Amino acid sequence: MTAILTYRNRTITQDDIAFIKKVIAEYSAEGRTAISRRICHAWDWRQANGQLKDMVCRSLLLILERQHYIVLPPRIKDNNNVGRRACAQYAIETNQEPITGQVKELMPIELRQVRRTPEERLCNSLIQHHHYLGYARPVGEHLKYLAFAGDRVLACLIFSSAPYAMTCRDTFIGWTPEARERNRHLLAYNTRFLILPWVKVPHLASHLLGLAARSLSSDWQQLYNHPIFWIETFIDTERFAGTCYRAANWIKLGLTHGRGKYNKTQQQLTSIKAMYGYPLSRDFRKRLCHG
Repeated sequence: MTAILTYRNRTITQDDIAFIKKVIAEYSAEGRTAISRRICHAWDWRQANGQLKDMVCRSLLLILERQHYIVLPPRIKDNNNVGRRACAQYAIETNQEPITGQVKELMPIELRQVRRTPEERLCNSLIQHHHYLGYARPVGEHLKYLAFAGDRVLACLIFSSAPYAMTCRDTFIGWTPEARERNRHLLAYNTRFLILPWVKVPHLASHLLGLAARSLSSDWQQLYNHPIFWIETFIDTERFAGTCYRAANWIKLGLTHGRGKYNKTQQQLTSIKAMYGYPLSRDFRKRLCHG
């Protein structure tokens, strides 16, 4: 059985392509969401909390279409990256008066989890307009945070499901491929961290990372019914030095090769990223390798 590609630890074969084509033919009139959900049901492709991996499956379908294995039906609604376009169209006005001074002068600082709350839209809008990468809707489980000093917003953070296989991280944790498959949902990935450009407060970034580390696991438990024992991120070495992560005691694990996620060549196509990680419990290795 010929393997086409491996995506999120699932090997896609010629038989899978034939099955996907059959589902597309049968349900094209119902749209892409209906197609991806039926594929997830057939494969029993689910998150750790039992929810279908619908967004993951849709990402897989787009990859297969770009590589000319399948042809998807037209979108019923033109909602391509609807989160990004909505953020761009509906900018939310925010007080941009400069905030300076020391962290202690802003106390108490509140880090508020805003996923599935009315303030989530504000978080998306701020990241879209002020983060150099803009906003992209996270795939899989994720949480979003806004940091406040009084009624002033200071920063935004997003954590999502962690990448499947990273050699430097997997070596540091010391888990087997079987343990990684079983427990990867217990990791989270800091995909966005934005200190708003009018906020100039030394050491604020590392302070917020500390607040996030103390609340993330319980917040994840509340929304997704399981804790988090390890968090990680990538730092673009051409833009940043990773100072705030080091100040917050994150561990530098290694460097990427800059080849990109699906690049099959050995050429560097993207900037080199430094990977950092931070354990949320003293016995994280025991929990991730054996728990």
